[in-house]
Amino acid sequence: MKFRFLPVSLVALVFIFSSCQKEDIPSAPQSTQQGAAAADFTRYISVGNSITAGYSNGGLYNGGLFLEGQQVAYPFLIATQMKSAGGGNFFQPLFPAEQANGSGYLRLDGVKPDGTPNIVPVTDKLAIRGTVTIPGFGPVTLYTKYTGDLNNYGVPGLKLQQITSPLIGNLNPYFERLLPGNAGTNTTSYLDFVTAKPFTFFSNWLGNNDVLGYATSGGEGDVLTDSIQFAGLYALLLSNLTKNGAGGVIATIPDVTVLPYLNTVTVQALKVAVSRITAANIYISALEPATGKYVARAATDADLIGLTFNAGSLGQVVNGMPGYGITLSNPIASKEVLDAAETALARQYVGAYNRIIRSASTLYGLALFDSMDFLNKVKAGMVVDGVTVNADFITGGVFSLDGVHLTPRGNALTANEFIKAINSKYNTTIPRLDVSAFKGVL
Repeated sequence: MKFRFLPVSLVALVFIFSSCQKEDIPSAPQSTQQGAAAADFTRYISVGNSITAGYSNGGLYNGGLFLEGQQVAYPFLIATQMKSAGGGNFFQPLFPAEQANGSGYLRLDGVKPDGTPNIVPVTDKLAIRGTVTIPGFGPVTLYTKYTGDLNNYGVPGLKLQQITSPLIGNLNPYFERLLPGNAGTNTTSYLDFVTAKPFTFFSNWLGNNDVLGYATSGGEGDVLTDSIQFAGLYALLLSNLTKNGAGGVIATIPDVTVLPYLNTVTVQALKVAVSRITAANIYISALEPATGKYVARAATDADLIGLTFNAGSLGQVVNGMPGYGITLSNPIASKEVLDAAETALARQYVGAYNRIIRSASTLYGLALFDSMDFLNKVKAGMVVDGVTVNADFITGGVFSLDGVHLTPRGNALTANEFIKAINSKYNTTIPRLDVSAFKGVL
């Protein structure tokens, strides 16, 4: 199977470290408020990346006839429920109606004769205003600017590692569209941007992209953020978000290795696919921890194949050599596989990040949504409001066609978990959503 998939993270920009063994959690500054006695939802803002923004099906878009994309972003759903508890308006950076498809996205158009899903790109009504080449970086797509009121500060591709960079507003097109200046002229950091206007309550789900890009690129297209740097930036972020007494809820990082993106195309399925060629094994280029080098070896069930891998290339001439993926001399490229060693490393970093986040929730007196625990429950399968959900691609109902981001139903589930955490911490009574009213993959 081969599916079009838009990147979910940008290249790291500054101060990137390649490895870590420990994390350091700075003390909260004396001015930090240790949690509000009661939550004030008058102006709620959401801080985060692609999932926060409502990115889904490989793109950022407003949604069509059915409520999708930004229209069902989990912060918007939370804000809607907050209205009964004193919440105010919640503005999102929607695209104009005539450009509602934003960056473009994927849709399911039936099933192919071979039984695989027919996933096609939507390329009309886009909000692309052009491209610009940034010296030392390359071309950047420019989307239609948004200049209205803003509560949803979710920026697809954003890492925690990048929140203080004055350059990110020139390199990340989704952030660039929120700033008044054009790419190449912006100097506003994301941290300064989200704290420029007073707010009374916040949600924060930054940190996913500090490991996600590494995982979805097979350990090649991105690097993991050093956990000591992660801890320092997380403390800086929360000290700024809470310094004026705002309450809030933060979320841990899920185990990205259990996402459908890395668990749909399996080694066993590929073996079945090439059984007609009588191949005994599937071969991959994998990291050898002892040497740090990549070597060819037979794949095992512990190696995770990316969703975008083209199974039709197996046994073909690739890189000028025959027998791609079924011979030791021409293994599947490492960028297509998060091998066992890389999987272990990604999980190690997720664990480090989550120790930092859990400690920070106590230190700053904030509500905590444990998305790590929740995703593991989703993977095992669960019934919510009479609807069965799991982490399977398409049929599970939670993850969209890119295998990473959420469906409307997945956003409703996530919003309910945030709401549960807020109600528990602040003794509020924000009503939960009826998950059965939201669709899975359409």
